[in-house]
Amino acid sequence: MDIDKKDDNDTKKENDNLKMAVQRERLFGTNGVRGIYGKDFTIDKIMDLSYSLATFFNQGKIAVGYDGRKSSRLISNVVTAVITSAGLDVVALGQVPTPVLQFSTKNLGCSGGIMITASHNPPEYNGIKPMASDGIEIAREDELKVEDICYSKNFIKSDVYGKEIINNASIATYIEKVLSLVNSDKIKKMQFKVVLDIGNGVQGLVAPYLLQQLGCNILTINGNIDGDFPGRGPEPTTTNLEMLSKMVVETNSDLGVAYDGDGDRSIFCDDKGIIYPGDKTAALLLQYLVCPVNTTLLVENTAKNYGSKVTYTKVGSVEVSREMKTRNAIIGLEENGGFMYGMLNEVRDGAMTTALVLEMMAISNETENTNFSNTERIALSELFSTLEHIYQYKTKFTCSSREIAHDIVKKCIMHGSPMKIDTMDGAKIWIDGETWIMVRPSGTEPLIRMYGESNSETLLDSKIREYTRIVKDNLL
Repeated sequence: MDIDKKDDNDTKKENDNLKMAVQRERLFGTNGVRGIYGKDFTIDKIMDLSYSLATFFNQGKIAVGYDGRKSSRLISNVVTAVITSAGLDVVALGQVPTPVLQFSTKNLGCSGGIMITASHNPPEYNGIKPMASDGIEIAREDELKVEDICYSKNFIKSDVYGKEIINNASIATYIEKVLSLVNSDKIKKMQFKVVLDIGNGVQGLVAPYLLQQLGCNILTINGNIDGDFPGRGPEPTTTNLEMLSKMVVETNSDLGVAYDGDGDRSIFCDDKGIIYPGDKTAALLLQYLVCPVNTTLLVENTAKNYGSKVTYTKVGSVEVSREMKTRNAIIGLEENGGFMYGMLNEVRDGAMTTALVLEMMAISNETENTNFSNTERIALSELFSTLEHIYQYKTKFTCSSREIAHDIVKKCIMHGSPMKIDTMDGAKIWIDGETWIMVRPSGTEPLIRMYGESNSETLLDSKIREYTRIVKDNLL
């Protein structure tokens, strides 16, 4: 009888906890915890979150790194002070790209890692992205555990301070590892000419030096680290890389590469100055693939040609990385230029991706009996020309609240008579077997994102206009 009563109480407690979790505001978005520094991302919030992470990790060393945003060094100092006051050691990596922090977390045997970054968000934002011991962002269920700790303020206590261990070798160690995963000799023989658009982000600490060691001739734009991102903003898109495109053509370079603010994403430009979405580049690189639900059909069609399997996830690098880990996949991607190579780590990595593209180009130029028109040197544009042509579209709308965003998604679902609708993440609305429109709330900013693609430009334009009207009519 007492046992039954105890079970009933436990069940009631679990239900109460579930209700609280639903009612309270989520701290984590698609990638970590972000907000406008000093407004909804305050020092008090940073301290509470840091204590929560210290409690969650409980023991061991925690790697801490930060990007080039104006507030990042200060936040790093706060995080380090809190973690060490809780009795845990901190391995201080200083200013590094996110992939370096992730690789170092795993390589140094740390219990976890904390990256201070807001990735592609506008300059006024910052954030905290926690990593598990494998260097991948903590799983969604662990995010909820951290939030439980933060809201309850049931923090770990310690009578002793942890140590701050300065590590100045993380970038060099990372570059050495990347070089070991590609055929450096073949790349060096090609002496590729590459334009790098650093985007004023922290990839400026890695990519130029990596490519120099691969024998490339490098030209850089927006190469200085500046947290205001004055060049073209922290997010590389197909619409803001005109300078990169122009410089590649004018300097007769082999390719161009643009990175985001924290260096984990890369967008490529071919020798003709054409900018490609991230998943088109991935279609050239893929062997075995894991990708989010907004990824182009081009990837799936290419995968089939190579006998590879495509697994779709919700949007977000956490979802893709964790699914890669589960399936022991070699490759994963996001359409925004996030490419993941499991031989290094199951995380987005702009520099690793650049090295892989260079290796692909070098190997393609060594292959005999190719069908390419340029017998002397196969250009990146020729490699892209082998892919099936699919029309793509991507845009975003400012939205005042997530409630309105979710209401708009519901209205899009109710509209028309589509072939099918996938609600894994927002709504992916299939018009026919080759045409889809996707609408979803952003997990990192107050935005609604819209994607679309089709093998018919006319049909895609028509459907984009149709669903854009629904979104705009309901924004106010």
